[in-house]
Amino acid sequence: MSSAPPSYKGHRYPVEIISHCVWLYFRFPLSFREVEELMLERGVLVSYETVRRWCAKFGQAYADGLRPRRPRPGDRWHLDEVFIKINGDQKYLWRAVDQDGTVPGILVQSRRDTARPGVSSGAC
Repeated sequence: MSSAPPSYKGHRYPVEIISHCVWLYFRFPLSFREVEELMLERGVLVSYETVRRWCAKFGQAYADGLRPRRPRPGDRWHLDEVFIKINGDQKYLWRAVDQDGTVPGILVQSRRDTARPGVSSGAC
């Protein structure tokens, strides 16, 4: 099921500005006000409320377009265990790493399990 592309008809700003604002918001961990400040640095005066409305209207189409570009985890991976200190307390960091170096999952625990998470005790 494919949806029709969003219509920019009736908007005051050009398509390039709208799409760049929505892309900034969904691509990076930015707030609406931070997107407003970034656009102001580029000489474009747009309010954070306008960016919020654009993201509500056009955001799903952009988010759907960004998802397939994420690197896919490989079919072979291993589990790393790292000892770290956070505020002076020893913690255990578990991370899954595939053959390309992509990290699909991280877990931090305050105490160490006797068996690795996700691995049955019978097989190693």
